[in-house]
Amino acid sequence: MMASKVALLEERKEERAWENWGRGEFAEEAMKQVLFSVPMILTSVAYYGIPLVSVMFAGHLGDLELAGATLASSWATVSGFTLMIGLNGAMETLCGQAYGAKMYRKMGIYLQASIIICLSACSMLAVVWWFTEPILILLRQDRAVAHAAAAYMRPLIPALFAYGQIQCLIRFLQTQSIVTPLVVCSVSSLLLHIPITFALVHPLGMGYTGAAVAAGVSQWISLLMLVSYAIFSKRFEETWQGFSTEAFAIILPTLRLAIPSAIMVCPWYSLEYWAFEIMVLLAGLTPNTVLSTSLIAMCANTETVAYNITYGFSAVISAHVANELGAGHVDKAKKAVKVTLKLSIILALTFVLLLVFGHNAWAHLFSNSPLVITEFVRMTPLLSASILLDSTQGILSGVSRGCGWQHLAAWTNLAAFYLIGMPIALTLCFVMNFYVKGLWAGLVCGLFFQASTLLIIVLRTDWTSINLSVENDNCVLT
Repeated sequence: MMASKVALLEERKEERAWENWGRGEFAEEAMKQVLFSVPMILTSVAYYGIPLVSVMFAGHLGDLELAGATLASSWATVSGFTLMIGLNGAMETLCGQAYGAKMYRKMGIYLQASIIICLSACSMLAVVWWFTEPILILLRQDRAVAHAAAAYMRPLIPALFAYGQIQCLIRFLQTQSIVTPLVVCSVSSLLLHIPITFALVHPLGMGYTGAAVAAGVSQWISLLMLVSYAIFSKRFEETWQGFSTEAFAIILPTLRLAIPSAIMVCPWYSLEYWAFEIMVLLAGLTPNTVLSTSLIAMCANTETVAYNITYGFSAVISAHVANELGAGHVDKAKKAVKVTLKLSIILALTFVLLLVFGHNAWAHLFSNSPLVITEFVRMTPLLSASILLDSTQGILSGVSRGCGWQHLAAWTNLAAFYLIGMPIALTLCFVMNFYVKGLWAGLVCGLFFQASTLLIIVLRTDWTSINLSVENDNCVLT
């Protein structure tokens, strides 16, 4: 009897603590997250903006160039760029928990292992990119569009190798709450990219392929800036102690987290992004191939820009949760999740309002075609719905990475897009003849299921049962 009263008093005490926290510490926690996430948002948007600016320059050369560049960009993102981000999802878990447990030396080992994994993956993906044209033709894409996409993909291969290493360094820095150098390197590279692209496309006469070459040049400039900072800065004396053969010994354990992370790392990575890539390919089978492919790819690029803004908060919550769990502070991790979810919804609503009132100006950045612009405007309501859902599940995916729940989110993505979203999209597009709108509506259904399922997992999990520990100088997920 006495034990039950004590338990009841403890429960009421905890409830009062949450109420008091909600009144005062909520604003403090929100401000901390905003201050940390803004640099991550700028970094994420800037790095995505580099290939996007190239696509915009290519799109203004003609409708076929727009279709080819957008298809190539979509194919490059799903088969390369997002895979690099996904493979580095393990860095957020391992480095985050190692930093929280003050085992700094292990962070440098994890960085080396991730670089080896990414370079190996890039070497294999480069072969796939080289044979883009026959692959797209095999998938029954229009031959002219497939040829244009392949002409864009091949000069883009150097950008893939740079981007993979950039993502390794981003995780290494962000888990140590070092964000200012990331902003400087990414934003300055984007600003340089605009005149570089213009020069290669127009004055130097490289035209269409010059836009792709410019993306690679800018990515390598950014990588060299980050590497120089990491080498000469004294802030990494504890976390980077030189190259070590230990990195080879932990490649397989790292892959056990990296592979499922590559499958789920957020709405636009791996399983989900593959679903969007399939939508782009299916758009090539509709009556107006060039227009449909351009529209779906434009919507995908718009969604990705919005998600990259939300990804700043996703990176914050992933690192925050991993750090707090590594230090044994479960309550602080839960409170951080609550704050981040609210901030992400506010941010998504802001982006939707900008899209609703500025869709014409945004569409003009991709094309001067009145037909393309008009059709894009008609897609705005569905695009707005997907952005709202995407933002919510993006934050929940960050929580999953911080907790080491990559496998749960991977299965969620598989069910959401391939058992629910894809069948609905096919039915609405080809059976009910809604075409592009039908494809996107099906993906909205998949996003709704994905966000709902991840939310249920987070709300119903007993966080005190999460066993994330560091033993014998090794981060161990159990």
